[in-house]
Amino acid sequence: MSALKPGPQDAGLMPEPNKPRQDIHLLIQHLSDASNKVLTQKRKSFNFIKGQENQCFLLLKGSVSLYRTSDGIILSSERAPYIFGLSSQNSVSQHLYLRTEEDSLIGMLPFSEAKRIIKTNNLWESYANLLIYNASRIYSHCVAISQLSSYEIIKRQLLQLHNEPIGIRQNITAANYILSRTFLSRSGVMRILSRLKADGHITAERGILLSINNLPDNY
Repeated sequence: MSALKPGPQDAGLMPEPNKPRQDIHLLIQHLSDASNKVLTQKRKSFNFIKGQENQCFLLLKGSVSLYRTSDGIILSSERAPYIFGLSSQNSVSQHLYLRTEEDSLIGMLPFSEAKRIIKTNNLWESYANLLIYNASRIYSHCVAISQLSSYEIIKRQLLQLHNEPIGIRQNITAANYILSRTFLSRSGVMRILSRLKADGHITAERGILLSINNLPDNY
């Protein structure tokens, strides 16, 4: 199974955990046949609870963001392959929802059925590695929005935006991308982005990030 080691670290920023791709592929291989597959367009929303039962979502193609219902803040984003809903509880699931960020292929199945398949095929190690990755991502997100300076938060978000698929990068401004994932003010974000552009650290056109040339550790 894949080891959960931290990824490369930018100076001054907490590293993102490595995605356990081998474990995710193995889980999807066993869960896919039991799922109802849907090809969706971007901005399609999915709730984690259907009736009285939690749902699992297999992200087979595309990218999806996890939103908090109360304020619309994006808690995390993932590109295929990935699985949402294996760590959900009813008390938590009702406060979260998924939305596709581009055309995506998603498989849906009840959590109870996913758990049965995992038990039958003894996939507990892969399941545990995915849960560890989820917890690490949440912790990393909490640190990023609570312990870093405004510039460090913006730097982190710019690097994440730069790594998004081109279809996402070309359809959202850097400011809106940052604001949808943080509690920073629009005026503060715009001020720092304007300075970064003026000093040649980033290249942007009509707010769309085109390239990152060099982001200083402090600003």
